[in-house]
Amino acid sequence: MPVMDMNWTDADKAFADEVRAFLDAELTPDLREAGRWMTSVYGDHERSMAWQAKLHARGWAAPAWPKQHGGTEWSVTQRYIFARERVRAGAPPVSPMGISMCGPALIGHGSAAQKAHFLPRMLSGEHFWCQGYSEPHAGSDLAPLAMKAVRDGDDFICTGTKIWTTHANVANWIFCLVRTATLDRPQQGITFILIPTDTPGITVQPIIMTSGERIQNQIFFDNVRVPAANVVGAVDDGWTVAKYLLEFERGGSAYAPELQVRLERVRELAGDLANEPIFAARLAAAKIRLDVLETYEFQAMASAAKGGRPGLSGSIMKIMGTELSQHISELALEAAGPYGHAFQPQAGMSGGPNHIAHQAGPAFGPRAAAIAPLKYMNDRAGSIYAGSNEIQRNIIAKSGLGL
Repeated sequence: MPVMDMNWTDADKAFADEVRAFLDAELTPDLREAGRWMTSVYGDHERSMAWQAKLHARGWAAPAWPKQHGGTEWSVTQRYIFARERVRAGAPPVSPMGISMCGPALIGHGSAAQKAHFLPRMLSGEHFWCQGYSEPHAGSDLAPLAMKAVRDGDDFICTGTKIWTTHANVANWIFCLVRTATLDRPQQGITFILIPTDTPGITVQPIIMTSGERIQNQIFFDNVRVPAANVVGAVDDGWTVAKYLLEFERGGSAYAPELQVRLERVRELAGDLANEPIFAARLAAAKIRLDVLETYEFQAMASAAKGGRPGLSGSIMKIMGTELSQHISELALEAAGPYGHAFQPQAGMSGGPNHIAHQAGPAFGPRAAAIAPLKYMNDRAGSIYAGSNEIQRNIIAKSGLGL
C-alpha cells in the first residue's frame, strides 16, 4: 500500500481558512453550545436542523455526495479538514440518517425518479429520516426480521414493528427493511422500502432511557399501505441495498477528526494529571492509536473518492473508531475526578428531550467534567449499534480472511 503524504498543501490551508471563516460567521452561541456540549452521537434536533439549513444554503450539506446530486465533490483532505474544524468550532452534527445513510443508498440503488424526488428534500431538511432496521428479535443480525409487506396491486401492505428507532418521534420518513417472501436463505425475500411516517396505521411509542432522554422509539405498523414505487432496488433483494447502506453507516465518514478534538479536550481537562507518568502514558497510547486510525481512514476515503465503496474498511473503521471513542471517554471520566461521580444531565446537550435534565438545578463543577460521565455512558452503545463489533469481526474474518 503506498505511503500517503500527510502534509497540508497551500490549497488545503486556504480551504481550512475558508471553513473557519464560514464557521465564525454562521455559528451562533446557541449552535455552538449544541455541538460543544453534546453527549450523544446525535445533536439537539432543532439546532441540528438550523445548522443543516445554513450548510445547505452554502452548498455544504452533503460533502460526500456527487456534485450532480447537490454534493461538494470535496477531496478526502477537504472533507477531513471540514470535519475537524466543525468539531473544534462546536458546530452540531447533521443527522446521519438521511444524508449519510439513505442518501448514498438512493444514489447507488435508487431509480432516477426516486433520486429526483428524495435527494433535494433530504438536503433541504424538508424530509427528516429515521432507520427501520432493528426489530425485537432482529438487531445486529437482521436476517430474522419479520415485519411483513404483502403485495396488493400497486401497493404493499406493511405489518409489524421496528425498535430502537432513533428520532422516529420527529422524522417524517423512514427507510425500512420488510419481509416480502420466505425463501431458502433468511437474507432473501427482504425488501428495502421508503415509508412516510404520517401514513395511517403507524404508531410511534417512545422508549425513555434511564438517563431521562427520549431519542429511541418503537414503531408499530398496522396494515400500512405503501406504494410499490417506494421500493428501492428490486423486490426481495433489499439485503443488497441494506448491506450497501450499512457500509456507509459504519465507515462512510471519518472518526478521527472528532476524536482528535476530544483527546485534546481530555488533555486540557486533566490539567496537572496529564503530566503524571501513568496518565501521560495512557494519553500517548491513545494518540498513537488515533494516528493509526487517521492514516487508515485517509487511505479508505481516498479509495472511496475514486469511486470505491467502504466495503470491509467500513467494518474496520467502525471497530477502531467506536472502541477508541470508548477509550477516550474513559480517559475523560478519569480526568474529571470527583466531578465525574455525579449524574448531571443538565450539563449536557442530549440528542432528544430529557425530563430529568429539565427538572434539575444548575450543574456542579466545570461543565467539561460534568458531561464526562454522560458521554461515557452514551458511548457504551457505540460498539453495539450499526451491527455490533463482534458482528464486524465476523464479517472481516469471513469476507476478508476467508475463515
